[in-house]
Amino acid sequence: MGHNNYQGALQKPIGSGFNAASTTNDVIKGIDLTGKIAIVTGGNTGIGLETVRTLAAAGATVIVPARDVTKAKRNLAGIPRVELETMDLIAPESIDAFAKKFVASGRPLHLLIHNAGIMWVPLRRDSRGVESQLATNYLAQFQLTARLWPALVAARGARVINVSSDGHRFAPFHFDDPNFLHRDYETLQGYGQSKTASNLFALELDYRGKSSQVRAYSLHPGSIHGTELGREAPIELFQQMGFCDADGNLFPEIVASLKTISQGAATTVWCATSSMLNDIGGVYCEDSDVAELSTDASQSGGVQLYSLDEANAKRLWELSETLTGIQFQMT
Repeated sequence: MGHNNYQGALQKPIGSGFNAASTTNDVIKGIDLTGKIAIVTGGNTGIGLETVRTLAAAGATVIVPARDVTKAKRNLAGIPRVELETMDLIAPESIDAFAKKFVASGRPLHLLIHNAGIMWVPLRRDSRGVESQLATNYLAQFQLTARLWPALVAARGARVINVSSDGHRFAPFHFDDPNFLHRDYETLQGYGQSKTASNLFALELDYRGKSSQVRAYSLHPGSIHGTELGREAPIELFQQMGFCDADGNLFPEIVASLKTISQGAATTVWCATSSMLNDIGGVYCEDSDVAELSTDASQSGGVQLYSLDEANAKRLWELSETLTGIQFQMT
């Protein structure tokens, strides 16, 4: 199937049989990953930990790079076939060192799952001056994928999974000022453009990589109860979003809408393993199916057209090479 998903050409549900209530156990049922190798960033907490647990239980060997290896070792205790490594996504040299070690091992990489991320944090910049949400949520994905590319190609059938967010609707990518050098910093705008970038990256990576049998996907895991993702967000922001009352208590209808961690990780696992996606790539998924195309940024659900735009995707690729100093060689 030679089609691409530019302008959302493939962006419609494919009848997976799953839904928002589906869990990782549901979507992995009957799938054997024996002999497969996966890397899962952020794999020691929240939905990343559930993703690791699910893939390992299905037979995969899972490498978990972590900034705090002591914490990761504690959280991953008892899970078979897990290897721990050190990596800090905000530090480009750390990403390079981790990738260099893995590529040097000579092993193929069947699944690269970009699960790690930060959300709604104060203005910070990395050593290059890049705003931290853009650096962590997107540029780290680009750099790590580029450095691991030989191992992905060696798998002769690999998938790259970008855990994005419905929050991409908060903002398109701001090409004129991505690092908030000439505009006031708004954390929702920073978060939104970082997730839009992740979607555009999956779109373009799939287009460029499918001849090497590497397919790419982005996804919204859902709003999930019990993760550490929003730990730095001020209570005022949750109030502004209509999530909680003046005392910081979540409204009952919000609590009722939240997914469990197993439900939240299900779409990641589905994108990584479903045979229904063998001939489809570059799509944005949610609730363990391909998502609808949305035309209203004020409503949740679906994917915004600006994060599936061909011109935006190609422009972002070039900018990413400039910001990281990496020429992403695909042959």
